[in-house]
Order: sequence, then structure tokens, then C-alpha cells
Amino acid sequence: MLEATPLGDGWILRHESDTLPASVPGCVHTDLMAAGVIPDPFLGQGESEVAWVGRRDWTYERELTGSSASSAQEQTDLVFDGLDTVAEISLDGRMLGTVRNMHRSYRFDVTGLSGLLSVRFVSAYAEAEAVRGRLGERPAAYAEPYQYLRKMACSFGWDWGPTLVTAGIWRPVRLEHWSTARIARVRPLVTVEEGVGVVELAVDIERTRVEVPLAVEATVGGVRARAELDGAHGVVRLRVPDAELWWPRGYGEQPLYDVELRLLSEDAALDVWRRRIGFRTVELDQRPDAHGTGFTLVVNGERLFARGVNWIPDDVFPSRITRERYRERLEQAAGAGVDLVRIWGGGLYESEDFYDACDELGLLVWQDFPFACAAYPEEQPLRGEVEAEARENVVRLMPHPSLVVWNGNNENLWGFRDWEWEPRLAGDSWGEGYYLGVLPRVVAELDPTRPYTAGSPWSGSWRHHPNDPAHGTHHSWEVWNREDYADYRLSVPRFVAEFGWQAPPAYATLRRALPGEELAPDSPGMLHHQKADDGNGKLERGLARHFAVPDGDFDRWHYLTQLNQARAVAAGIEHWRSHWPVCAGTVVWQLNDCWPVTSWAAVDGDGREKPLYHELKRLYADRLLTLQEEDGGLVLAAVNQGAEDWTGTLTLRRMSVEGEVLGQAAVELAAGRRTVARVGVPHELTPAGPKEFLVADADLDAHGLRALYFPVPDREVLYPAPRFEVALAPGGVTVTARTLVRDLLLQADRLDPEARADRGLVTLLPGEEVTIGVRGWKTPDAQSARSALYCVEPTR
Repeated sequence: MLEATPLGDGWILRHESDTLPASVPGCVHTDLMAAGVIPDPFLGQGESEVAWVGRRDWTYERELTGSSASSAQEQTDLVFDGLDTVAEISLDGRMLGTVRNMHRSYRFDVTGLSGLLSVRFVSAYAEAEAVRGRLGERPAAYAEPYQYLRKMACSFGWDWGPTLVTAGIWRPVRLEHWSTARIARVRPLVTVEEGVGVVELAVDIERTRVEVPLAVEATVGGVRARAELDGAHGVVRLRVPDAELWWPRGYGEQPLYDVELRLLSEDAALDVWRRRIGFRTVELDQRPDAHGTGFTLVVNGERLFARGVNWIPDDVFPSRITRERYRERLEQAAGAGVDLVRIWGGGLYESEDFYDACDELGLLVWQDFPFACAAYPEEQPLRGEVEAEARENVVRLMPHPSLVVWNGNNENLWGFRDWEWEPRLAGDSWGEGYYLGVLPRVVAELDPTRPYTAGSPWSGSWRHHPNDPAHGTHHSWEVWNREDYADYRLSVPRFVAEFGWQAPPAYATLRRALPGEELAPDSPGMLHHQKADDGNGKLERGLARHFAVPDGDFDRWHYLTQLNQARAVAAGIEHWRSHWPVCAGTVVWQLNDCWPVTSWAAVDGDGREKPLYHELKRLYADRLLTLQEEDGGLVLAAVNQGAEDWTGTLTLRRMSVEGEVLGQAAVELAAGRRTVARVGVPHELTPAGPKEFLVADADLDAHGLRALYFPVPDREVLYPAPRFEVALAPGGVTVTARTLVRDLLLQADRLDPEARADRGLVTLLPGEEVTIGVRGWKTPDAQSARSALYCVEPTR
């Protein structure tokens, strides 16, 4: 039987004549931090102080003794699950090989060898710049040379991330001892045919003895099947009657089945492969219709409005991301009503821990291939590396039922057409051959059970503009970059794969990241932790359209920018969800951060939830009420993504800001399952001017759903001075409003860095109360709670 020996211990990191202890898996930066050689680059402006690290060469070493490098088995392989990125591997002075791809694993035959194992990493900058020198300049969104090697692009910085160019043994390493044969690859095709679950396992093996007859035996769901191998290949097929279907969260359960495949010589097991699978079907409906070209996910025959978020690497040092951290972050996503997570193309193929959590939580995964915002050369050796990594990772991730879409790239097709790349390239390769050639061919050959799309955004062909909202996927960035978020309502894209609005992280996150700094929007640390081009300018201009921009009051600025982020995203999602099924999904940019930074994230770099996160709970709930301006009037849209019909009575109230009811009506609601019902607001209930607003309530006793409409921006609303009472409640705080209190927010981390509130923004009418649960608050008192409460205030 194959035996594995982990090689995580005993490593040192060598640079020139200096050595220090090394952690494997890990990277140079984390080893240098652990040894006190460099500061934490997440704190203050420490990133700038460590820029030199990415420009140096580094070597990892450890002894491989005779006992660890050999055994009674016939062959011993040295296996690296991940090397970042360009490295030479030698053992006892003998070169084993060179590697140049962070996204692949590597295997070397070290049978009978021992001595000093050395992994020498060449600076990623040096390699990228050498490739650029050979192949010529290619345009990109950033000046860093990330497109010239197969490495996590955002290591080189992004408009939300630091420039920390890593090197190291970033995934586990081990020795594998085996005899006769081992399982080299298992490619599982999992389908459902007329209610029967079908598993087809295509097996490749590696042999030391070709004359020995071999077989494979597989089991799943109580079914067993056996097949003889023909040389180095074989196929075993199993049918599971009455297989339970795996569903996205909110649509059903997530039953998972254990699959085991054993490689046999006579009756002796030589190797074993184990995974979990789920039975489900997935399609991507891209048929043309009266509105253009659709982009609708269909799982088990059920058409979905995708409630999505974009995922970036959760740490700029990905070796630090544990199984528990993946689970925590993805549980946050599920808790916000998310059912789809898009793994963005400037990052990684994530670890099994990520996809395992998505399988269990019912989170659909859209996987970008790792290409983002640049023209990528297609010459060798890059072309061969791209195909090799794609083949490995497609097969590696195939068992996961959560994975439903392969996507060729992020914004590169759009960039070619719109970002002046085409004339600059002058006929040079730029990646089209990957997205429309290599990658769809690999997916079609290896994983025909899942759809492939060439890019995001992508209209389906060059017949339409790549970012045409009427065709395929759309990225909506003009609003954040140049316009007011009200402009989200000017179009109905078929599928919004990226859009978002910035806000600073939680206050406690800023205090930890910027120790001792007097915080201001333009203080040195705040500017350093704002990576977007003119980011603060866009924040201020976006804020000024709705609120009076605070002068010299950081706490007020912090609250209002976080509020404006939630308002902006709400404007988009409410409008687009109200137009289902024409619009079939929204994927917010972004769920998470990789360090403490002002960004578009709903969960900041310390894992704290911004107000946007809690707003997503409302926006992505099965049932949503929203008031929309249409054709000169107001319409109340009742979005029902639940499995049951939604019937009841809507209460509409036209109110003054002082709390007087100026008009009221009851309207019957009937929204079928997975539909949107629209109810016109009577003209006499339409509010006008700076002293009126409209309240719509539905199922107040059961669900408490509410929609609000103010006819003018907040800076023009004649709000009364907010008055409310605060009292401690078991496990939280109760607030009772004596006036209209708009967008009340408890910033629990101001009470205690470990404290978390269970809800975000809430608007209270006079006499209404809310209890906000708080966990992690060690010494509760009402006065402290009041000091951490913020709401919209009159501007006069």
C-alpha cells in the first residue's frame, strides 16, 4: 500500500550566509516576520518597508535522511502540492528539476536518494521581467509584471491589495513510497440520468511493473463495481438508484456521498483514492430572447437568480488560510443569504478546504481560471504551463458538486476591446487563444458536466461588445468610478458579475492596523491603506451626492461612508432583483479582504462585518420588498425567490418626517414561487418634497419586511433631530425611537474589539423599538452603547 511521509518539519530559510527557521507550508514573508527580521506589513506603512523581499532569491533546505528517503517499497517520490513560484529543486547536489507555476503540483523520483534537499526560489520579479524581455511588453491594468508568469496576480498588488510578492513552499510536501503501481489520476464524471446517480471514474495509473495484472474497485452509496485495467488506464462505472440530489442553499438539502476507489493487484490494495461527491445537474441557459442573450444558471432543472459575491484570496499570504478560516468566511457568506461565490481570476484555485465548505453549505462556486486585467502572452513556456495547470485543477476540483461554472478570465476580453490594448498589441498574442481555444477544449475533454464561459464580462461572441449589458455577463463599474449609484437603475443587465462601492473597514480594524495614528480620511496610514485610483476622491464625491460631507469629524465620515456603501449596493440589487427573470444574478464585488484596507468588501480584512454585510441579509433574502421609480410613478416590487407562494396584505403609508401619517392604503399581494409581483403605488400616496416619505410593510407579524422611499437625497430631507432611548437587554441593547431614526447603526467593535452586533442598519419610526444582539461585549453598559450608536442627522 502506498505510504506517505509528511515533510513539514526541519526546514530552514537561507538568504546568502544567513539562516533562520522556516515553516512549511509557508512563505518567506511569514518566516521573516516570525524571526523578527521584518515588521508586519499589514500595520502602518510596513508594506513599503518589506518591498525588498520580493526582489531577492531565497532557498529552503532540510536534510532528507536515508530512512525518510527509502523504504521497503520499490519507488519513492518527492511530492510538492504547491511551490511559489520559480524554483530549482536539488537533492544532495543533484538537480531534480525546475518549476515555474504556483498553480501546479510537482513530483520527483527520489528512490534511493538522501542528503540535503534544497529548493531555491528565484525572485518572481526577475523571472517575469526576463520573460517580458524575451516576448515584449503587453498591456495591463497595473504596471507590475504579473502576466508574465503563472503566479497569483494580486501578489503584485491590486486596487484593494498590497504589493507583497511572495516565495515559498506554500502547500504541503511529502514523500510517497509505493510498489508495483499507484493511482496517478482519477477523473470523476458525476451525472444524474432519470433519477439515477451515475459515477464514471476514469483512472490513470503509474507502474513500476508493467507485467502485473491490475484492477480497480469502486464503491459509492452502497454500490460496488470492479474493472480490469488495460495497461495504465481504466474506467469503472457505478449507478446509484434513487440518488438524493444536492441543491444550492435555500433550494434543498446538500447530501454528499463518499466515493472510494482502490487499486488492486489480485486482492491486495496498492493505493486508494477517496472523495465526496454530490449528485446534481447544472446548465447555463444562454439562449437569445427578446431582451438579448440570457445567462441563467439552472440546477436540477430549477432556474436560479444567483445571489452572489466575488471572492479574493482571504490573505495575501495564502499559506496562512486554515480550514477553520475558510469555513468561518464562507459561513459568513451563507449567513448573508449568498448562494454563489465567484473565485476571481487574479487569485487562486483554492484549497480543498474551500470547496469542501461550499459543498456542505450549499454555496455554488464559479471558478475563474487565473487570468485578470492584462494581456497574457501565449508563447512557450507559458502556453504549456497554462494547459498543464488547467488539466490538473479541472480534474482536482471535479468531485465538488458546488462547482458549477468554469470561467476563462476576468476582464481581459473587455480590456482588449475597450482599454486601448488592441492597437498597442499590434498582432502580439494576448490570451484570446487561451479563453477561446485551450481552456474550453480542456474543459470539454475533461469535465463535460459543467458549463464554460470565455470570460467575465463576456457577451458570448465578438458580435456584441464584451460588456454589453443585454448579452451575457456584465461588469458595472462606471457608477462607482464616475456616476451616482442611482444610475444602477438605468439598465437591466442579464447577469451582473461585478459591481460595488467602497467603504473603510471597521473602526477596531483601523485602530489595530494604524496604531497611534490620529485617524482622518487623508491621514498617512489611511491613504496607504487605500489602494484604489482616486479612491478617497470617489468616496467623497459619492458621499456628497447624498449627504453633507463631514469636515474634520472622522467618526461621522466613517459612519456615512459605510452607510453609503450599503445604500449603493442596495440600489443595484433591489432594482436588478425586481427585474427577474430578465436579470438572473448579481455578484457583489466583493465578500472579503486580504488585509486591512478601504475597499468594496462586505467583510473586512480582520473578518469584521461592515454594514453592507448585514444589508446583504435583507437584499438576498428569499423575500424582498423594494419601491422603484418606473414611468413617472412608484411601483412596489415583491420579490419571492422562495419555494412557496407569497400572499398577504401590503400596508402603504405616506408619512411626514415628524411621524404623521398623511395617507394609508392596504393592497393585496400575490407573488408566486420564484416570481416578482409588481403593485402600482396610488398617486395620492406618492411622497413629495423634503418632508415626506413612503413606508411599505408586508407580513409585519411573520417577516417584518419593509421598504422605504424618500423622494429627495438625504442632504435635502428635513429630518428632525433624532431622539431615542437606549437600554441594556439580555445579550444586547434595546433602542426605542421617539422620532424618526434613519439608518441606526451600532458599531459594536467600538465597545470591544471582540464585540459583534447581529444586525446592521435599521430605520425606526416614532415609537418603534429594536433589540440589537451583541456578543463578545465583556462589560456592557447603556452609556457606552449610546456612544457607539450612529444614525442620519439633519444637515441644517
